Amino acid sequence: MYYDVMIIGGGPAGLSAAIYAARGGLKTGLFEKGIIGGQINVTDEVENYPGFPEPISGFELTDKMRQQAERFQAHIIDEEVTAIGLEGLCKIVETQENKYRAKALIVCTGAHPRLLNVPGEERFTGRGVSYCATCDGALYRNKVVAVVGGGDSAIEEGLFLTRFASKVIVIHRRDELRAQKILQERAFKNPKIEFIWDSVVREIHGNGKIEKLEVVNVKTQQASFVPVDGVFIYVGILPNNELLESMLEQDSGGFLLTDDHMHTNVPGIYAAGDIRSTVLRQVVTATSDGAVAAWSAEKWIIENFDHVEGLGEAPSADK
Repeated sequence: MYYDVMIIGGGPAGLSAAIYAARGGLKTGLFEKGIIGGQINVTDEVENYPGFPEPISGFELTDKMRQQAERFQAHIIDEEVTAIGLEGLCKIVETQENKYRAKALIVCTGAHPRLLNVPGEERFTGRGVSYCATCDGALYRNKVVAVVGGGDSAIEEGLFLTRFASKVIVIHRRDELRAQKILQERAFKNPKIEFIWDSVVREIHGNGKIEKLEVVNVKTQQASFVPVDGVFIYVGILPNNELLESMLEQDSGGFLLTDDHMHTNVPGIYAAGDIRSTVLRQVVTATSDGAVAAWSAEKWIIENFDHVEGLGEAPSADK
């Protein structure tokens, strides 16, 4: 199967890239192993995406992007990418089912939550430990939950949890939050939210379900126990770079390095969205990255190939 552009990842960056590439007349294939939309699907309300004066759910927003991409005849391929390679200037993408080729490749594989890596975390994941308040918040109606972290995600999800929980305890290793000021103000004003400062979780305790957190003050080293029914962890993200570690240059955190045109160190391979080394990871920046990557890929293809495959029905795959 041959495309002009292949895109790995169906979040906002990938969908934006698909819209721009397909609208530009390039035969475009987008790979997504899960649900189109990526992590933003679990966000209950997106209120800072331009053009929507009222909040919109992450799922609804990305579903509109999907419809737009398909209207321009982008092909959405429900297969998991298992390998990426090169044959000269040609880019190779392999899945368990098929082998695909393209002139250019845009990597939009995103990132995933960082774990605390403390005793009890793995044992209670799905039974009190969660990384998604929108997914699991309703399970804690009239219960006490903790949120670990002090950035935007932690405070946004903590505020969301107050819709259900009787109390939300924010545990942060510093003495001030890193979240946007508007989020901080909302959290400090919310009577359901309490804070434990300068502290980290050392262990998650329970018998069949979470019962308490062992918390240590990083300044005094004094330990205490905090009774909770659940804990939501937001201590950073890690890049989904497993397929790319030996091929593309990365920063110290494993995020892909690009120039202003989203070009990586490999000619014809671009990166966009949360996988990219960048100062801000938001839906609006991801869609911007995707648009720039698709535009840059189109220019690169024109400069390096005699023709483009163009739009039309999806070709049959190499078996």
